[in-house]
Amino acid sequence: MTYEPIWGSIIAWYLFLAGLGAGAFVTSAFIGWRHPEATFMRKVGHIIAPVAVAIGLLLLMVDAEAGLHNPLRFFYLLSNFGSVMTWGVVFLGAFTVVAIAALVLDILKRTIPGWLDVVGVVLSICVAIYTGVLLGVCNTFPLWNNALLPILFLVSAMSTGMAAVLAVAAIGHADEFNRVGVLKKFHFCLPIVELLLVASLLFITAHTSEAGYASVMGLVAGEWALPFWAGLVGVGLVLPTALEMWLLFFSAKEFEESRLAHMISFASDAGVLVGGFLLRLLVVLAAVPVTVVVPLI
Repeated sequence: MTYEPIWGSIIAWYLFLAGLGAGAFVTSAFIGWRHPEATFMRKVGHIIAPVAVAIGLLLLMVDAEAGLHNPLRFFYLLSNFGSVMTWGVVFLGAFTVVAIAALVLDILKRTIPGWLDVVGVVLSICVAIYTGVLLGVCNTFPLWNNALLPILFLVSAMSTGMAAVLAVAAIGHADEFNRVGVLKKFHFCLPIVELLLVASLLFITAHTSEAGYASVMGLVAGEWALPFWAGLVGVGLVLPTALEMWLLFFSAKEFEESRLAHMISFASDAGVLVGGFLLRLLVVLAAVPVTVVVPLI
């Protein structure tokens, strides 16, 4: 009989930070392509990307008791390319190297080659998807073993990465924040897509097995209902969507560029970040395993 790991809050932080870093790099690449004049925002993304992923890697190394007492076990992963976690380490390591290279070039005010941005974006997508695949290999947890989970984590990674860059710009460089309208409108769409993916994930999971149904009920009407509805859905998805819809489509341009509007945008982006973490935490903690009955012989 094989026993699969039970993840805790440390892995939720790792999943969140890895996705955040990946999304921040994609945001920087997008800014360089669509808003090249927003140099401050691009640098912010280049700083967030390697820092967030490096912290996430550290958490991955010490996750679980074996990691805390024997950190060298982490490096043994590099010899097992049949493991999903091994490929995750490869993606994270390569991404970190590319992200640091881009940051150094940015600090030195050198032109970042287009091919480096492309490689970084591809690795970012791999890292974001991998965070969902890592959980999905645990077949005994229906909430994790779902093809929608990597897609959901990918969308959430892009959303949190953009939110982090926009939040810093709203406070630290209002002029650039006012000029990145395309980025803000694109980011506005992501929580809506994420909400639809969450609903689909729960609907599918609830119809897979009793354990899947128990996981979903724990989220929507049980132990995790308050952080799910108030935290993830309310603060993380619905409120940012409502605030950004008002600012982008229904407020006067003069108000949209005011300091008050910037503070509202900051609050909205902070909500996205809270929701991004709660998504990972709730998915990790609320998952109920399938009960395996071993007959007595």
